[in-house]
Amino acid sequence: MLAAIVTAIRVMLVDGHHIVRAALRSLLTALGGITVVGDTGDGREALDLVGKLQPQLVLLEIVLPGLGGVEATRRIVREFPAVCPLILSTLFDEEYVLAALRAGASGYVYKGSQPGELELAIQSVARGEIFLSPVISKHVIEAYLSRSADKTASMEILTPRQREVLQLIAEGHSNKQIAKILKSSTKKSILIARTS
Repeated sequence: MLAAIVTAIRVMLVDGHHIVRAALRSLLTALGGITVVGDTGDGREALDLVGKLQPQLVLLEIVLPGLGGVEATRRIVREFPAVCPLILSTLFDEEYVLAALRAGASGYVYKGSQPGELELAIQSVARGEIFLSPVISKHVIEAYLSRSADKTASMEILTPRQREVLQLIAEGHSNKQIAKILKSSTKKSILIARTS
């Protein structure tokens, strides 16, 4: 019986701090199933290395010298579509997370996470999935819900008739058409009221 051959996930590290890169290399090597093929502290140099080393996944910080993590991600996705950028950062404000995801990042991991979470993120991204650290997804969802609640609250200050007018405007009706529709619906509601 032949055992399935499992190939290690080829990862490249991009972080502006030597100690962080060395620690990540040590951690990922100890996990097994992951091969660190190279590293750099510069976003611009990262693009050259991706072409030379051909990693499956690039683990990069959002704040980098030379070229920021978001722009580096955008260029990696455009120039090397088979490579998956995964952000690893202490910054997890909604604006950074959304900018990275819009640029094409396959995930965003908080640097304060446990090592097992980073391993899960790498495995998930290597399978073609999107990964967000729970603390990041919680933060982004709360920010979204807060904005949604503000929009809902602003709609609730309108009367039902004002909401109806807004709906008709959104549907593309002219002022004349709206007046006609509303007059007709007023007549219908009076008729309904009389018959009930």
